[in-house]
Amino acid sequence: MQLKLPHLASEFNNYRIVQVSDLHTDKFMTERRLRRIFHLVNQQKPDLIAMTGDFVTEYQQKFIPHFQNSLKVLKSKDKTVAVLGNHDYLANPQGIREALRANNILELRNRVYSIKRDNSILNIAGIDDVLMGTARLDLVLKQLPPGGAAIILVHEPDFADINAATGKFDLQLSGHSHAGQVRLPFFKPPVLPTLSKKYYEGLNRVGNMNVYTNRGIGMTSLHIRFGSRPEITVFDLVAGQ
Repeated sequence: MQLKLPHLASEFNNYRIVQVSDLHTDKFMTERRLRRIFHLVNQQKPDLIAMTGDFVTEYQQKFIPHFQNSLKVLKSKDKTVAVLGNHDYLANPQGIREALRANNILELRNRVYSIKRDNSILNIAGIDDVLMGTARLDLVLKQLPPGGAAIILVHEPDFADINAATGKFDLQLSGHSHAGQVRLPFFKPPVLPTLSKKYYEGLNRVGNMNVYTNRGIGMTSLHIRFGSRPEITVFDLVAGQ
């Protein structure tokens, strides 16, 4: 999808971000399946890969080695960045962080990573999980450079109301909702997690900021999807209003 960002410098025209979310590594989401998913991500030839949490299902920490081994497949031109989700904290956050570090994936734990093109920058920020009480938007705002477009990763999409109110971000990337995972056409999903009841799917506008909620790839509870297909999202950024 083409997405216009008003503060994007022309040097970043057609910059490609590929988002993956909610892998939920467990006995169903095997290492083989993860590798197949990551090969699909690589085929999109991303400049940046953005991973928005819930990499391992809660209490399924024994599958962290499968997650870590599969990450070796990922390839991006500039960087792969990630934020943790609530399930990661209920599995083993330190183990998941070690898996990311072992594969040179940058966890944006209340921090900002800036990409440079000539004299222009694109700022990629991330805050830690909101539901777990570890989000520190104040720290991100202190680090955020005054110039350039700014994109923020946060697992829970409804935090967009707070991010948009700052006026500092052009785009928020989130997951968490699975778009309900099981839903009927034309109806709002009957079950949605906390902090994903407003912006639970796709592209929404919140003030002057866009928020995109990825439907995720894995599953929790009943391992079934209906009316909510797994998703890898490809964004081609365009400068302009």
